[in-house]
Amino acid sequence: MIRHRQGSDPDELRPQPLLRPVDLGGLRLPNRVVMAPLTRCRADNGGMLPTELHAAYYAQRAGAGLIIAEGSWVSRRAVGVPGAPGIFSERQVEAWRRVTGVVHALGGRIVLQLWHAGANSHPDHLGGALPAGPSAINPDEISPTPSGPRGTRTPRAMTVAEIEGTVADYGAAAGRARRAGFDGVEIAAGGTYLISQFLNPRLNRRTDGYGTDRGRLLMEIVDAVAAAWDRRRVGVRLAPYWTAADRSGAGRPHEGYHYTADARTLADHDGLVAELGERRVGYLHLRGRAPDGPGAAPRFDEVARYRALFGGPLIANHGFDRDTGNAIIEAGLADAVSFARLFIANPDLVGRFALGHEPAAGDRSTHYSGGARGYVDYPIWPGPGVTSAAPASPG
Repeated sequence: MIRHRQGSDPDELRPQPLLRPVDLGGLRLPNRVVMAPLTRCRADNGGMLPTELHAAYYAQRAGAGLIIAEGSWVSRRAVGVPGAPGIFSERQVEAWRRVTGVVHALGGRIVLQLWHAGANSHPDHLGGALPAGPSAINPDEISPTPSGPRGTRTPRAMTVAEIEGTVADYGAAAGRARRAGFDGVEIAAGGTYLISQFLNPRLNRRTDGYGTDRGRLLMEIVDAVAAAWDRRRVGVRLAPYWTAADRSGAGRPHEGYHYTADARTLADHDGLVAELGERRVGYLHLRGRAPDGPGAAPRFDEVARYRALFGGPLIANHGFDRDTGNAIIEAGLADAVSFARLFIANPDLVGRFALGHEPAAGDRSTHYSGGARGYVDYPIWPGPGVTSAAPASPG
């Protein structure tokens, strides 16, 4: 922090809101710049193991107030993306321990996102078996497979025993994450994957308790995961505004797209967020609506809707840059802001924010390509007198 000088304006000397410390999920963070979970498909080995590349990648970004490590499969039957790591074997625990040890040695904090693809998987990931989801309804998504993108199939409807087994898988994965040295876990409940499929009235047509109460699966998972941790170390990521505009790589969305941020689904999320607050989870990670276009600011009113319903720490996400991130914290609508694409090309993102330097642009062709290129070879800001790269779009 700049020291106060006599006659100067104290407001000008206050640190940016993003750079102020905060308590979140039982952790004391030195800043409020959070690294969002980013699937980068570098665990392209038979064991779905994090590698030395993962250790280097997260170590480079240890200056973040908090790293939320990429979504990791809670079981073998949860798999739905090639090259994504798991947290269901002892070998994976040992491999992740290398990552968390390096991050901690550099003063960082890191939690692991827990992931299950559900009906968004494909038989190519499951030894030819059909994926399972809440009901036998095709989500009409594109599933990345080792042989390329493929359309999803109509899944099997999960039995109650399978649902109970999945809840147990999450609890076991949370325990493994703790043994691997993580500081906490985040439950992925947004996007188009298993938990969000159960939350979706267009995909969940069950007539049992998991259909009449579509949030039941999420709450049972929260409780199972919390049993392995102090509840404050369990975060939940939701995406109530996920719509066709968020679809990636699936071509032109059809008229009957299953994910719509309408009055019904938003009201359902109102109840979910309030219940998560009652369960006193460590934080809510809220992914907002897709920005209206390049350079468009995120919608603060949509974050405010859920801020009013959740009394714990809130991380805002989607479309923020330094200025809008500072503004939403200053407005009291979020406690921290997470950044995705900006962290890909800017391992020193916190330093760039602090010094007022433009973020570098990333190479999208390397996001999921494997190897070191576009993963661990982005430089830190080169210093005065050196022209930096063009700014990236907000992430």
